[in-house]
Amino acid sequence: MKKKIQIISMLCMMITHSLFSQENFKLMFYNLLNFPLETNVPNRIDYLEQTLNTYKPDIFMVCELNNVYGGNAILQVLQDIISEDYRSAVFTSNTSDDEIGNQNDLQNLIFYDNSKFILESQHIVQTLYRDFNHYKLKLNSVNQDSNPVYLNAIVCHLKASSGSNNENLRLQMVQDLTQYLSTFPSDSYVMLAGDFNVYSASEPAFQELIDPNNNIVFVDPVDRMGSWHTNVDYVDVFTQSTRTQSGLGGSTGGLDDRFDFILTSTNMLSNQDLYYVPNSYQAFGNNNNPNCFNNEILDTTCAGTSFSLEVREALYYFSDHLPVVMELETNETLLSIPTYQTENFQIMGTNMVDTTLEVQIHNQSLSTNKLYIFNTLGQVVKSIPLGTSNRLSIDVSGLKNGIYYIRMSNTNVQPLKFIK
Repeated sequence: MKKKIQIISMLCMMITHSLFSQENFKLMFYNLLNFPLETNVPNRIDYLEQTLNTYKPDIFMVCELNNVYGGNAILQVLQDIISEDYRSAVFTSNTSDDEIGNQNDLQNLIFYDNSKFILESQHIVQTLYRDFNHYKLKLNSVNQDSNPVYLNAIVCHLKASSGSNNENLRLQMVQDLTQYLSTFPSDSYVMLAGDFNVYSASEPAFQELIDPNNNIVFVDPVDRMGSWHTNVDYVDVFTQSTRTQSGLGGSTGGLDDRFDFILTSTNMLSNQDLYYVPNSYQAFGNNNNPNCFNNEILDTTCAGTSFSLEVREALYYFSDHLPVVMELETNETLLSIPTYQTENFQIMGTNMVDTTLEVQIHNQSLSTNKLYIFNTLGQVVKSIPLGTSNRLSIDVSGLKNGIYYIRMSNTNVQPLKFIK
């Protein structure tokens, strides 16, 4: 009888854990400092690999990525050291107007663990200077069909430099984002990660982001609002500069600015579907040591218990910025899906096509009902409903000449590229 009671108790504990399980997700945003074209420090990707291996993010968002080759190199590192399930969105070049001296080789991108998140779509928000990149991720949960949970991750890089003119340019960029977000359902989960280049919370661009009259209102999850520039009271959230020495690329001057942020919509502080984990926000590599003010992070004055010299050294040599990290949590249960296999889905014959794309699906048990074709801007240009046939002849005669990607919906099957 006693043994039966023990077994029943164990079963109850297992059921309770299943009913109230919590999944945790680690996020990182990083200004990559002109990667991979900045070569003053050789083999920079080795330092990035060390940082990624230390934190192991589930979502990795970046700016100042120069080209698709750099994106592919980062993706390979993530797949090698964290998970083969890591994927990236489609790399897109800046499409915004170039009227104020924009450097067009500074792009944004997102990388994500595809066993935990599914990339539903990606969109570009044009401004007068640089694009905002919007990536709509769906939580890969067991009840994603009946109760889908979407995370709208937006990555940005606002206009740099001080002065009222640059402040106004940053404001104009953010106003374009506000207009874009005005069409969202007001209860959307939205996260804005980027190098904002703002000097205080009172700056117009930042005030625009937190305006309570907006459809989507952002909050600073770490709640460290103030005048950050050269203010030692905010040393714990400083992200630039990691360096005082010149010749390594980027800015010098030591740690005295909070330029890099991850903001969340207000509902992510309380909603149980997807919410910010209190006290998880950090400037990664910042030991919150007041003596580090205006010093480089390798200096002994920047020592502390959170980040070792080895960790800070990797950050120092890779970029003039520190990454920003935080965690999200959900009460949803994740769906376990085997790592993708490219043979589940393939283009028959050459991927150089004229009017018809031939596709073979080897496994229709992947809970998918459509194929999507994307252009290089990440825009869906064609959707193809799936029937019972495993062989599809897709009419692409109406597409313009260029590079396209075709992928399944609701799966972690790798997209395939074709050229028309």
